[in-house]
Amino acid sequence: MITDVIQSAAALAQESATQAFLVLLHNRHSTRGPFNPDRPVTTQQVKLILEAARWAPTPDNMQNFAIVVVDDKESLEAIAKIPAEMSETYLRETYEHVSFSEAELAHKKKGTLANIYPRAWTDPEAWNPESDARSQLTLLGKAVLQPQVLLVVLYDSSIHSPDSKGDATGLMGLGCVMENMWLMSESEGLGMHVLTVFRNGAVEKQVQHALHIPPLMKIAFACSLGYPAEPANPYLRVRRELEDFVHHNEFGHKDVLWSAATPACLPDQRS
Repeated sequence: MITDVIQSAAALAQESATQAFLVLLHNRHSTRGPFNPDRPVTTQQVKLILEAARWAPTPDNMQNFAIVVVDDKESLEAIAKIPAEMSETYLRETYEHVSFSEAELAHKKKGTLANIYPRAWTDPEAWNPESDARSQLTLLGKAVLQPQVLLVVLYDSSIHSPDSKGDATGLMGLGCVMENMWLMSESEGLGMHVLTVFRNGAVEKQVQHALHIPPLMKIAFACSLGYPAEPANPYLRVRRELEDFVHHNEFGHKDVLWSAATPACLPDQRS
């Protein structure tokens, strides 16, 4: 009898832990608004995020990454002043994944709504170098959003995972580092915004110079951390159904035995 009670309690605890993890996955999102300058990120929170990165899986456990933690106000302000004009290639390729109505986004089940970006990002006329809106595409500060902490994730470009063309598996490991950091940030109630613009050649060189990063250490991505200054405006969040991407036993067989855990569309502020 006692054994049955213990086993039942353990099963309930496991189910509760599973549901809590799914909620964490669903709630993970990008903080695209400014951060609250009066609410600091604690040293303990940063340590937890770094610990999550430390235990990310990497090819052959190579752990080919390093992280520069930037929390000095002057350093953050200096980085924010670095010119970081979005390339027309980036804007055009982003534009391909944008929807201009909730109905369009719900039909596609992937991509984002145009209104989460600065208007110039989704207006092809603004991409013209002579456009008055061109100023919306410059300065790193518009992407950094005045964070309390900036984490710059690096990798040693002289090291590659075994037999990996273009070090694809190495890049997968960096993706695992990002996900671990993001989930820990979410669990701590912190906003996080991944900044791929730091990989831009001209931007990368200036950030390397500002942070004294050796030439062989390349920037994989950066992420700004902080508490959002205000709640994000709700917007539609979408994911494909399991039936849209799961194949059973061989590609093309769609007799899927599983149903999606959540609807394809969620009226939420997350993406």
